[in-house]
This record gives sequence, structure tokens and C-alpha cells, in this order.
Amino acid sequence: MAEILGLHHITLVSADAQRTADFYTRVLGQRMIKKTVNFDDPGSYHLYFTDETGTPGTAITFFEWPDAPKGMTGIGGTHHLALRVRDDNGLLKWKRRLTDLGIKVDGPYDRHYFKSIYFKDPDGVILEIATDGPGFLIDEDAATLGTSHLPPPAQMMIANRDEARIQAQTWPEPVPHITADMALLHGMHHITAISGSIQRTADFFEGVLGMKRVKMTDNFDVPGAAHWYWGVEGGRPGSILTYFGYAPEMGVRSVQMGVGQTHHYALAVADEDTQLEWREKLVQAGLRVSPVMDRIYFKSIYSSDPDGHIVEIATQGPGFAVDEAVAHLGEKLMLPPWLEGYRERIESSLKPIRVPQVASLQVEG
Repeated sequence: MAEILGLHHITLVSADAQRTADFYTRVLGQRMIKKTVNFDDPGSYHLYFTDETGTPGTAITFFEWPDAPKGMTGIGGTHHLALRVRDDNGLLKWKRRLTDLGIKVDGPYDRHYFKSIYFKDPDGVILEIATDGPGFLIDEDAATLGTSHLPPPAQMMIANRDEARIQAQTWPEPVPHITADMALLHGMHHITAISGSIQRTADFFEGVLGMKRVKMTDNFDVPGAAHWYWGVEGGRPGSILTYFGYAPEMGVRSVQMGVGQTHHYALAVADEDTQLEWREKLVQAGLRVSPVMDRIYFKSIYSSDPDGHIVEIATQGPGFAVDEAVAHLGEKLMLPPWLEGYRERIESSLKPIRVPQVASLQVEG
């Protein structure tokens, strides 16, 4: 039976590949696991930042488009992506580390199902770091998960408006190095996108993709807007896709693609046979879907949600070690076989970037 296993990756737009590489490795402690090009636009970089081996669900990837306009969030786009940290102490360590590096941090906020902080990368991508718990069973049991509308608790909403108290919450000491209990090595917690009709979005993810709705609540920051969650295994972190739902009368604009915005996000499936089953289901549902595309490290098909956000379904393998040894992932520019004959031309069109070494990250135990 075909099923979605969780998140696979997210691909965003960067204006400066070197600046992006420095931020995601030196600041956030991720490994730059692959330096390649956009296979559909070989004149631009495609960089992958992941855990040590590129486990599906850990990859944040970037197309470098230096001449693209600044993007803007809106319907049909992504609002933010969240990375996983184990607990509250790890979250406070991240707040202190980022603040000491001169990065503005909002929170920590209580999101009832997890706690989180928010900040932006150099291109304006909204990033969240969220704790693994307490989880979605805090106010529903497993049998009824996601079936009732549950507004945010009033006391929590009051506490989240106490900015003086929130700003005072941080780790008491500087955090110059990333410690083991705060390392962001488990990948994404969730991705949050924006919908112009939350029910239409639900019909797509539940009716077409068969994903389980695990929570129906409200946008904690925008009264009157829905916030629904889908996931697997009861909303396991790393499998969660959420949407803010805005009614037409709220006047929310459509997304403007550009720097700092998401090009697409990908959901993971087990293998190529399962992927073909999904392709047939999408076709039978009357949706546009691409042929299977060979991305070397995985196979992909592309469709879109009802608001036009590109949704990819990607296989888990063969993985990032298919063309480089694990110890040397990300060190050289890798090209697919059909572009190898154009290497000299491609390299001459790209601005060289320095690849931060894993040893320089100083992740301490």
C-alpha cells in the first residue's frame, strides 16, 4: 500500500551561495553534504544541508538565484520551516547562541504541542526551532486525534503576550559551540505553508495523499485563521506538514516567488514502485503531475497543492553517497552524467564557494 513516510526535503531560494553555506554550517551546525547545480538550470548552484549522511527529512536545500527579486510570503507559498531540538534547555541554548551572534530571536513561545523560537536566515527565510514535545496527544487521545477543533488555551495565549517575560527567558551562559543536546541533527520538525481554503487543502492531503490530520486548531498569532496539521505516526516530528488557512475576506496576498521563499517541498516515499503508485493516483485525481525525474540521489515527481504550491514526492534512496565517499560529501562540485560533458562551461559560470569543513563546527559532547 502506497503511503507517505514524512518530510523529505525543502528547497528555498538564496541570493548568495557562500553566505548561505556559512550560515547553515557555522551558525546552525549542519553539514553541507552536496554541492551540485540545479539540474533544470545548470547555471545555478543547488546546495544541500543535512545531518551527517543526508537522511530523508533532514535536507534543507537552496537554489542560488543572485538576480532574483526579494520574495514575499502568501497563499500558495511556505510561511516557515521548523528544525527539531530535543527539549526546552536546548531551545534556550539556541536563543542565547543566536542572540550573541547578533541574530534577532523571537520567543520562546508555548505552542501547546511544542515550544519554539523564531529567527531569519540571511535571505529572510523564517526559521523556527521547535521542541519534540509534549506532542499532539496532550489534548486528544489517539483514537480521536485531529477530529475536533481545539482553540488555543486562553492562559497560554495570555502568557505568549507577556513579551517582557518571554525576552527574559534565555540560557544563563554564552553558548559559543553547539553542544550535543542542542545539535540540530534530527532534521525538520515541520513545514508550515499558507492556504486560501483550509478545507480544500484538507481534501488534497487527506483525500488524495492519504495523510492523517492530527490537529485542527487556530493560528496562535492571527485570530480567525485556521491552523491544521497533518503527519504520520500520530504527528511524529519530521513528518508534520501544517497549513495556515486564510478566508478570502482576510485579504491575504498570493506568494511572490523570489529570494527567501520556498521553491518546493518534498514528501518521502519508500521506493520507485511506491512513487509510481502515487503518480497514478494523482493522475486519476485529475491533477497535473510530472514524469519521474532522476535527481541522482533520489527520484522525484512534482505536482502542486490546490493553491499552486509545488509539492514533490521523492524516494528515500539511493542517497547522497552514490557519487562521493561519506567522509568527503559536499567537498567537490558534483554533476549528473548528462551534464558532465559541460563541466568546464558550468564551472566557469559559477562563483567558487568555500565549503566549511565538518571539523570546524565544533559540536561538543
